[in-house]
Amino acid sequence: MTNFQITILGFFTFFILVGIVLFAGFKGGGQSTIVGSVNIWGTVDKIIVDKLIRDLAVEDKTLKDVKYREITKISFDAELVEALASGNGPDVFILSQDSILKHQNKILTVPYESYPARDFKNNFIEEGELYLNDTGVLGLPFIVNPLVMYWNRDIFSENSIANPPKTWEEFFSLSGKITEIDESLNILTSLVAFGEFSNLIHAKDIISTLIIQAGSPIISKEGVVLKKADGSIIPAEEAVDFFVQFSNPTKKSVYTWNRSLPDSQKSFLAGNLAVYFGYASELGELRAKNPNLNFDVAVFPQATKGTSATFGRMNALVISKNSKNIAGAFEVIKKLTSENSLSILSGYTELPPVLRNLLAKKPADNPYLGVFYDSALISKAWFDPNPQETDNIFQEMVESIVSGRRTVKNAISATDSELNELIQ
Repeated sequence: MTNFQITILGFFTFFILVGIVLFAGFKGGGQSTIVGSVNIWGTVDKIIVDKLIRDLAVEDKTLKDVKYREITKISFDAELVEALASGNGPDVFILSQDSILKHQNKILTVPYESYPARDFKNNFIEEGELYLNDTGVLGLPFIVNPLVMYWNRDIFSENSIANPPKTWEEFFSLSGKITEIDESLNILTSLVAFGEFSNLIHAKDIISTLIIQAGSPIISKEGVVLKKADGSIIPAEEAVDFFVQFSNPTKKSVYTWNRSLPDSQKSFLAGNLAVYFGYASELGELRAKNPNLNFDVAVFPQATKGTSATFGRMNALVISKNSKNIAGAFEVIKKLTSENSLSILSGYTELPPVLRNLLAKKPADNPYLGVFYDSALISKAWFDPNPQETDNIFQEMVESIVSGRRTVKNAISATDSELNELIQ
């Protein structure tokens, strides 16, 4: 076993033994009325969570003593650690997919005897399986926010392009049709903000999507897999090479972006960028910032051969190992992730639900949600050991290639080593 596997196993061995005892009798499909006082902490909007709990409590009086506290993302980790150390932490907290490794030692694992893995996989979208381990369930998926493709309808129409690209092969051929460059080599209109890192919003998540589509999960339960056992780095090399070429001025057929331009969202809102890759949650923000922008939304383009994927930010409800009301906390997270609850939540957030049954029923009155539903089904992510550090690692990877300091192969090899060091 690798050090990574031993570390993961060590974190969970004790808690699963405790969990089997604490969760005995509380099966995933059971209907217990025991809840009592349960405190939930998270970074999700308090207005939304409070309203959800109030609405559910109208029919289910056992939720009347469930309280939610919103904490800013900047201070959440520090407050959680301090509170748990002093014995004043929450019973349940909302855990993002990029904090699983960071906080896994604070979570009480729900044993599969209490929530079977088969039930979990039948209920939730595939990305939710990040919250499963060899011994049980770390948390129940609550919210997913997938990356989608926003596209400027006017720019496409002016260039006689009827529909947005569905594949990268289609996408690749559009640069020469859409990108406008003047005599001084200034980029006036860009197809896409690929090739640079600093002025591409969600750069790491976009690059991650390309790598996952190519066939590499980046960091899985088994560890970093950018580099294969034989030393090769394909498919990661193909994905990153595809990304960086859009900022290479010597490749005139695809050159469409450079670091002197405003960031990708500002460029899109100004009408100078044909395609913007952003999250489903940004729809309202884009509308508000430029009500006159004529845009639509589509699923993130896919590789012709490879894994269907887009990056998804996910939040799950997890039980604190220090909770004084384990049984009540378990009941609450089941109730908050029920079909009724998640249907209501989706209506509040205008985000797709995490339940497969709900995703099978696309809303007819909201054309955007249909795209979001399709995107949720192919949402993927990876075990990020430290989001800030990995952001820096990915930025260095891209900038070392663009500047010519490293080849694509050498840059990815260095990234693989740095990620391995980080998870140790």
